[in-house]
Amino acid sequence: MKTTKNNKSITAFLKSVADEQKRKDAETLLKLFKKATGMKPYMWGDSMIGFGEYEYTRRDGSKHKFFLTGFSPRVQNLTIYMMPGFKKNTDDLKKLGKHKTSVGCLYVKRLSDVDLNVLEKMVKNSTAEMKNNYI
Repeated sequence: MKTTKNNKSITAFLKSVADEQKRKDAETLLKLFKKATGMKPYMWGDSMIGFGEYEYTRRDGSKHKFFLTGFSPRVQNLTIYMMPGFKKNTDDLKKLGKHKTSVGCLYVKRLSDVDLNVLEKMVKNSTAEMKNNYI
């Protein structure tokens, strides 16, 4: 797996986000995730900020590590990684605000589109579920 935890500067990465609103939203997400997880953030690859770490085994038997939860300020959206997915979060998703989802990703155009209290609750629940399943 090419996306690995590293010691690159989160501050420098956030300063490099060209879109001012996306940069501010990413700084807000950093605070929200720190509060929700109680964990220290690390860069994963060149553009993801992750919290916590777990090990999983692929079908081929190879072992890999990845973050429990995290986010990335992508060009199109703020991408929020919630590894357990959203089957247990259907009520929260209805309350969240404007968003899209895929298997383990939540896509938000801007934080002003969502309820940050609901998002924080979802991050807490996702992190707790991952800890329960993998740690």
